[in-house]
Amino acid sequence: MTTDVKSTLVLVRHGQSVWNQENRFTGWVDVGLTAQGTREAKKAGKLLAKEGLRFDIAFTSFQKRAIKTLWLTLEGIDQMYIPETKAWQLNERHYGGLTGLNKDETKAKHGEEQVHIWRRSFDVPPPQIDTDNDYHPANDPKYAAYDPAILPGGESLKMTTERVLPYFNGQIRQFLEAGSNVIISAHGNSLRALMKDLFQVADEDIPGFEFPTGNPLLLELGEHQKVLSARYLDEKRKKPLPM
Repeated sequence: MTTDVKSTLVLVRHGQSVWNQENRFTGWVDVGLTAQGTREAKKAGKLLAKEGLRFDIAFTSFQKRAIKTLWLTLEGIDQMYIPETKAWQLNERHYGGLTGLNKDETKAKHGEEQVHIWRRSFDVPPPQIDTDNDYHPANDPKYAAYDPAILPGGESLKMTTERVLPYFNGQIRQFLEAGSNVIISAHGNSLRALMKDLFQVADEDIPGFEFPTGNPLLLELGEHQKVLSARYLDEKRKKPLPM
């Protein structure tokens, strides 16, 4: 770590989930980790233990695959005592009418080009679902305290970014500005939203960046959260970074 580093931010995508394994659009459905996903989360802890990092606070979503990944990671570094905040704003992108569908079967039904647009465009949302749909968060007890009008029935990456970044800027950034070390366990698309902001990635480029499951991304931040360095801790499973 260089002397210019003010804080450290670690981003972890949850380990493989049951619907990851089944190749289904998951979104806000609260599926658990597979055995492989559990191993990935535990390995994330081992990788971080080698770095000798001490965290001040942790953030995660309302979804158990991210929550359990965080717990297993913190257990691996013997830091389960640190304060932890759960926020639905860090949830995965809501896939609307695609939720629960097998991705290959959806391509066969709607065409590969249309599915690619839904998955990889920045601002094209999937088909929306109504509040009476079982997959709408208004019907999930976890969100009973929230006005259904603010809960999504289908999101583009742009819409996901528009809920993730205000939360990050309003609730998390203050800790980084104060020099705290922060760990966030979340999801592929909510982490893309953070990557877009931290690395200043263009709208048309951000859908192409992938977060490997259970592989911590370690960012060293300087003044005004400028990214000084970034690397995945598992070299064998790393993905390209926008720097």
